[in-house]
Amino acid sequence: MFEFHEAARLWVFLSTFSLFALAEYFLPKRTARRLTQRRWITNISLGIIDAFMVRLLLPGITIAAAVLAENLKFGLFHWTTMPLWIVLPLSIMMFDWAIWLQHLITHKVHFLWRLHRVHHSDIDFDISTGIRFHPMEILLSLIYKATFILLLGLPAWVVFVCEVILNAMAVFSHANLRIIPGVERILRVLIVTPDMHRIHHSIQPHETDSNYGNFLSIWDRLFNTYRPKPVRGQQQIEIGLERSQNEKPTQLRWSLFNPFFRQ
Repeated sequence: MFEFHEAARLWVFLSTFSLFALAEYFLPKRTARRLTQRRWITNISLGIIDAFMVRLLLPGITIAAAVLAENLKFGLFHWTTMPLWIVLPLSIMMFDWAIWLQHLITHKVHFLWRLHRVHHSDIDFDISTGIRFHPMEILLSLIYKATFILLLGLPAWVVFVCEVILNAMAVFSHANLRIIPGVERILRVLIVTPDMHRIHHSIQPHETDSNYGNFLSIWDRLFNTYRPKPVRGQQQIEIGLERSQNEKPTQLRWSLFNPFFRQ
């Protein structure tokens, strides 16, 4: 099960990444600022390091949590009787809310922010930003997800569906993709769009402190963290962190050691 889960997730991720890479190339929303090649090398390198660390230290932890819950008959979905047509959408919603909450916490807890700011220090915004995370943040995130999966008692196949959706949305929501305005407005009623999430990567703190969603846009609306548009507009919005508006975020070594710098 573990090998199938990992192989299928990888295939879906690579397919989604390739699809939106092409979409970005032909339908870009914004012109890249600078140092695009070096940025991509560093961001992809971080993604590879993250995958290696997960495989080395926490292989299959989310599926293992689901299997453990099944064997122990532990968790909310094992203590209640629900039909399949309710279990799947409810699981996706609850899992997505947990990711929204985790994201919010990483901005509020100083230690977690020091890890998460590696993601936000990127000086531009495209699909490569969606895999730019510090390895320690990824490992802590997996432990958090596994705990939530255990408490809910999610079946392994539901975990697989949730992770495929959330991984694909992580790529889509960071895409430098031009979407017809009318279509974008309809999409963001339900899901997080690139225009919506780009605001979260703004250099302005009051804009960074908004639009935390990964898949569903309802959580930001419900918890009053939704911001419909940036003050300066989508084309003029500045991306990144105020103290990292230079070439340093494009360097792999700087990105790996950034959490240990005082800022």
